Amino acid sequence: MSTLSYVNVFAKDIEALSGFYRDLFGFREIPEIHSPIFRGLDTGRSCIGFNALDAYELLKLEDHAATKGCKFLLNIDVDSKDEVDRFVPDAVAAGATLVKDPYTTYYNWYQAVLLDPEGNVFRINHMM
Repeated sequence: MSTLSYVNVFAKDIEALSGFYRDLFGFREIPEIHSPIFRGLDTGRSCIGFNALDAYELLKLEDHAATKGCKFLLNIDVDSKDEVDRFVPDAVAAGATLVKDPYTTYYNWYQAVLLDPEGNVFRINHMM
């Protein structure tokens, strides 16, 4: 089954913006995924991620930076690496654009980066 795991927001100041949501809504910070370019908050049912602008380069999204409308990305989790590989061509066939082929991240997820038909960024992930 596919699930929505994170909604990520690209932010100029990840500490301030994540702190705003953390403090306002009482969301728990997730220290295990804290990095110089990322903060995560557990909302209870899903999570909100805050990416520093450096993440555009990491994800090969420089051509789609905030000045061009890319301000967040959706993360769709699937049950296996094979499902990531299976969903990518299905997404492209349905009108998505593949930005970055499936790969293993430095945080040990297997993922692909795509744009939906309206140009919004999403990833298909398997957390290994």
